[in-house]
Amino acid sequence: MNDEQPDFDDEQTDEDFAALLEESMGSTTRLELGQKTEARILQIGPDWMFLDIGQKGEGVLDVKELQDDDGKMTVAVGDSISAYFISREGGEMRFTTRLGGGSTGTAQLEEAWRSGIPVDGRVEKEIKGGYDIKLPGNVRAFCPYSQIALRRPEDLEEVIEQSFPFKISKFEEQGRNIVVSRRDLLEEERRVLREELKKTLKEGMLVTGTVTSVRDFGAFVDIGAIEGLLPISEVAYGRIEDLGEVLQVGQQLELAVKRVDWEENKFSFSLRETLADPWANVARKYPVGTQLSGSVSRLTQFGAFITLEEGIDGLVHISKLGEGRRINHPREVLKLGQVLSVAVEKLDVAERRISLVPTAAEEESTERSWSDQPVSSGMGTFGDLLKASQKKKDKKKPFSRK
Repeated sequence: MNDEQPDFDDEQTDEDFAALLEESMGSTTRLELGQKTEARILQIGPDWMFLDIGQKGEGVLDVKELQDDDGKMTVAVGDSISAYFISREGGEMRFTTRLGGGSTGTAQLEEAWRSGIPVDGRVEKEIKGGYDIKLPGNVRAFCPYSQIALRRPEDLEEVIEQSFPFKISKFEEQGRNIVVSRRDLLEEERRVLREELKKTLKEGMLVTGTVTSVRDFGAFVDIGAIEGLLPISEVAYGRIEDLGEVLQVGQQLELAVKRVDWEENKFSFSLRETLADPWANVARKYPVGTQLSGSVSRLTQFGAFITLEEGIDGLVHISKLGEGRRINHPREVLKLGQVLSVAVEKLDVAERRISLVPTAAEEESTERSWSDQPVSSGMGTFGDLLKASQKKKDKKKPFSRK
């Protein structure tokens, strides 16, 4: 019977129509609500930008989402961005990089939670265990300390009154209990950047990084997608006693990549290799016999290290100290930081070694060296020395009358 035949036109759902629309526009993959996709910016207008989403149909996105605080665009035509599919209106596919705006309500926030779409949030104040976050629509949420950044801030108040994108990790009691995380989004960004960095990061290349922590043995530096170690031995050519006096958290550095191990997740950098090598001019500046001053930087059992300039240390052997008197340790005659006049005795640029002698000791050694005395036959010179010695003794005797 004809009246029992289904009327497909009447029973066609909105979803079927949307699917046919996408198919007619050349779509190869049906987008799901909240689906994240990579898009290329085709055009930027006063209010909307048009996106190439890999299909014949174009996507649209509110330009305000990609403007800075001064209203300037942070992207340009041709740039690629990540966006979330949120709706299909009038044949247009709407996208967003995050949910924002005062008209957003708990229903949209719940959908953002289910779909993983980021939401704008402002850190209002610090509360027990974390922060009070204001979401679009004046909805309140909680962000634990551990979820506000990749690592807990040293100054817990530094993020207050700042706005960030957040990911909703818990949505309960119809929006009365919402927990958000900024760290989840940051880690997701790092995972993407890490995969890109794997293609380009090589040992020996220069990178820019930020100091995240300073320890006795070195500093940890973040270069955007990975964190690696800057050993204290790779900070400078000179010896560093307190790394905290040289580096601070948040400091920007240009570094050379020393080690790349993706399997073990171990990376190391060098600041020293980006600096001029002070030993390059040592042969010209400090030839044998040069007299100069330096400060005592280290005392060991076998001698004293004297810093001539940053990165250039020389050694005065213990046998050259004490002014002829035997000593058991250099600390008996020297102290750290003391300025000492020295002369270059030996120089080995290849081994980066400079042997020094105190200039006073050098003069004394020259005066007393028998090898420097004139050579003569007989005992004349020795006799002269005895006569001179006897005259000194006679002068010291008290005068007396018999």
